[in-house]
Amino acid sequence: MAAHRGAPPRDWDQVSQSVADVYFPHELTPIGPGSRPRLTLQTLDLGPVLLGYVGWGADIAIDCDYPGAYEVNIPLTGHFVSQTRRGSMTSVSGQAAVFRADSACRITHWDATCTVLGVKFDRTWLDLEAERVLGSDPVRVAGVLPDQLDLDRGGGEDWRRLVNSLASHLRRPSLFAGSPVVSEQLAGAVAAGFLLTSCPDLGTGSPARPRTVSRVVDAVRDDPARPWTVADMAVLGGTTVRRLQEGFQEWIGCSPMEHLTTVRLQRAKADLESRTSHSVSDVAANWGFSSPSRFAAAFRRRYGLSPSEFRRYHRHGGSH
Repeated sequence: MAAHRGAPPRDWDQVSQSVADVYFPHELTPIGPGSRPRLTLQTLDLGPVLLGYVGWGADIAIDCDYPGAYEVNIPLTGHFVSQTRRGSMTSVSGQAAVFRADSACRITHWDATCTVLGVKFDRTWLDLEAERVLGSDPVRVAGVLPDQLDLDRGGGEDWRRLVNSLASHLRRPSLFAGSPVVSEQLAGAVAAGFLLTSCPDLGTGSPARPRTVSRVVDAVRDDPARPWTVADMAVLGGTTVRRLQEGFQEWIGCSPMEHLTTVRLQRAKADLESRTSHSVSDVAANWGFSSPSRFAAAFRRRYGLSPSEFRRYHRHGGSH
C-alpha cells in the first residue's frame, strides 16, 4: 500500500474508500456543514498485523463492524469519542481504544486534529496467538479484553514503545515486503505484547520449571537464526508465554527474547572475528536480525563498538 500524507482535499466518498481498502468497510459522516477532508494514511503490512497512521483532517463520525479483525486505535494527537458496552468513552494520547472483531461500534466524534496509530489484528490469527500466549480459549480472551488500555505505565508503555518503533518505518511501507520471516517475528511480538497487557489475569500460574527453560535455551542455541517468537518458545516448552517469561527471569535472569538476542549477538560476533567476506548486513540477516540498524544498535550496546568498528579493530590485531 502506498503511503499518503497531507493529501489535498478530495471527495468524501473517495477518501472513505481509500481507508476502507486498507482497514475496514465503514459508514463515514462528516460533522458540520462544508467540511472537507485532508487525509493522512500510511501503513505497514506485517501480514496478520497491519500498522497505520490515519487522520481525516476534519470532524467526522464513523460506524464500523470490524469484520474479521480486532482494531486498536492509539491517538497521537487530538481525541475521539466512541460508544462502548459501558457508555461513551473518550480516548486521548497515552490511551488505546480496543474494538472487538465482528462487533458494531460507533465513533461519535473523531476530531479534526486527531491522528491515530492503528493496529489491526486478523481475528483467526490473533485467536490462535491467544491460545499460545495465554493458554486460554479465544472466547474467554475476547470477553476480558478491555475497552481501553493505559499506555503510560507498565506493560502498556512497553507495548506502545514497541509499536512506535515499528511505526517509524511507515515512510517505507515496503521495507519488510521481501522478508516474510522478519514480518512474522515482528507480528508475533506485537500480538504477544498486546495480549499480555490486555489480559493480565490470564495465562498466570507457577513460573516455568528449570527443565522447561533448559529445553527452550537448548533449542535457541541449536538454531538461533530461526524466526523465533516468544509464542513459539512457549509451545516448545509446553507452557504459556507468561509462565515462560517468569521462568526465564527466575532461572536465567532475562526474558526469552533477550536470551535469543544474546545468542544471536554471540554468533554474529564470531562471524565478524572470522576472515569471511560477509558484509555486516549479511551477518545481521544470517542471524535473524530484522535490520542492519537494529543489529548495529544491539551490538554496540553489548560490545561497545559498532559491528564495522569491531571488525576493523579485530583485523588490526585488537581483541574485545
